[in-house]
Amino acid sequence: MKEQIVYEDNHLLVINKKVGQLVQGDKTGDESLLELIKNFIKKRDEKPGNVFLGLVHRIDRPTSGLVIYAKTSKALSRLTQMVKNREIKKTYWAVVAKEMIPGTQRLIHYLKKNEKNNKAIVFPNATDGAKEAILTYNVIKTLDNYLLLEIDLETGRHHQIRAQLSKIGAPIKGDLKYGAPRSNPDGGINLHARKLEFIHPVTKEKVEITAPVPQNDAVWKACQE
Repeated sequence: MKEQIVYEDNHLLVINKKVGQLVQGDKTGDESLLELIKNFIKKRDEKPGNVFLGLVHRIDRPTSGLVIYAKTSKALSRLTQMVKNREIKKTYWAVVAKEMIPGTQRLIHYLKKNEKNNKAIVFPNATDGAKEAILTYNVIKTLDNYLLLEIDLETGRHHQIRAQLSKIGAPIKGDLKYGAPRSNPDGGINLHARKLEFIHPVTKEKVEITAPVPQNDAVWKACQE
């Protein structure tokens, strides 16, 4: 757990999540990062009582990268509000097959969640029950068979990046759910929450955090080189 902590102070803790880890408990009953971190802090700091830890935002289980947890209730309420107000800038990296897509593009779609298959349905125009989803991507590296995209999120919708890239014919590597031809050996997808920028909820200082990509994936390593 220690090696996954990329930032920590008295109010917050930021983790570089591995592929397959749950950010919080779900119906699978698998142990979540929330519980793992609580136990880690309890042991490390020799805390006698319960450890307070609140999840500020989520990323999907098959993705990797930065997740913020709050260590105080004050930080949690302020950060939750900052997420709603879009005051936390999130930058993602995604690997897609070498398709003929523009080098940069701002995508605007409308997404509706299908609860049955836990998938986002993408509409080109405003539709009843669908929420506006906006992102901008730039191709920042070209490999032999893949492109590395850097993505700035303007909205935070369910499976937004996965669904929108799939809609333009560029599904993320390993993402079978959204049209990738094959899975990755680790069952994950090549989507990584790379960078966070925000004003600290308590100290009011600017915080910028960047997470290294998974080192057990040859394509990711080639992207970072």
